[in-house]
Amino acid sequence: MDTCPLKSISLEEAMKRQFKLVDIITRHFHGEELLTLGDLGVVKGLNKPRFTKKVEAALAEYFGAEKAMLVRGAGTGALRFGFMSFLKPGDKLLVHDAPIYPTSKTTLEFMGVQAVHADFHNHEQIKNVIERNPGLKGVLIQHTRQKMDDHYDLTETIEAIRSVSPNLTIITDDNYAAMKVEKIGTQAGADLATFSLFKLLGPEGIGLILGKERFINQIEKLNYSGGSQVQGYEALEAIRGLVYAPVMLAIQANVNEELVRLLNNGEVAGVKKAYLANAQSKVLLVELDEPIAEEVLKQANELGAAPNPVGAESKYEIVPMFYRVSGTFLAAEPSLAKRMIRINPLRSGVETIVRILRTSIERVTENR
Repeated sequence: MDTCPLKSISLEEAMKRQFKLVDIITRHFHGEELLTLGDLGVVKGLNKPRFTKKVEAALAEYFGAEKAMLVRGAGTGALRFGFMSFLKPGDKLLVHDAPIYPTSKTTLEFMGVQAVHADFHNHEQIKNVIERNPGLKGVLIQHTRQKMDDHYDLTETIEAIRSVSPNLTIITDDNYAAMKVEKIGTQAGADLATFSLFKLLGPEGIGLILGKERFINQIEKLNYSGGSQVQGYEALEAIRGLVYAPVMLAIQANVNEELVRLLNNGEVAGVKKAYLANAQSKVLLVELDEPIAEEVLKQANELGAAPNPVGAESKYEIVPMFYRVSGTFLAAEPSLAKRMIRINPLRSGVETIVRILRTSIERVTENR
């Protein structure tokens, strides 16, 4: 089995990202403003809190986008509003030939949007499918992997699409990729990029949409009411979390890489093979010698590992997560449920994860 995880930025580069964001924040806020919890309500002329507008402007500058907007519904909400900005019932949307992430699939089905599939690894197939479907309205590209063996490059895929249809609207799902990799969708040529800020140490339920102003303006119209607005205190909490995210995620990536090395060198008996994969977050996939994955997960919970995600990678998640393989991966390969587990280090170190994994396997083996 081969995996091709996205390349994480280095710790040094992550530090630069942190410093850049802080510098941009100083250009959009007075010092005393950052020592408050922000404002509330629908401000005349803005139709949203002033602090929310300031945070959106800072994030647009940071990511090099025409405009940014904070929305409710986290990553799912961001994608949903992104779809609504350019798609109508009956429209066709090009997607990768793989299981669509469940919440995206639900949104597209309820909108009455028809999914047209192409293998994003095959640029000629992408071009042929686009040419055979002149009514296509857009393209959805999930930045992280939908199948175990996915390896398409985001920038190259966007370039292939643009080469045959320069004006086709491209939206990217950058959940679990933003602040971890060199570029997100809009930086690679997409019209819209979407992701959850809850996954980046921000507040619950807040998502971000970046991209072309004409699409963001349409989304603002869809969120006209006061109850739809992200409040100033939420916006400040989101950008504060984002400041810390790149360094934290780079440390997490280093732990993952060390774990792969140790486990594949026989550090823990009962482990057949360890892989790095984006499923959806960049995690460790551990293939076991025996089909005991479910029992191992139960023991890991008893030993202090988190049994399920919250965000995932949210501010609440500290201990390592031992969990089943992702739903999209299982849809492509159901047999993985019995012999493979997913481990996300979160804020923990190598020693903690090795101890929990070893003890869990030993307990299951002894009980058998």
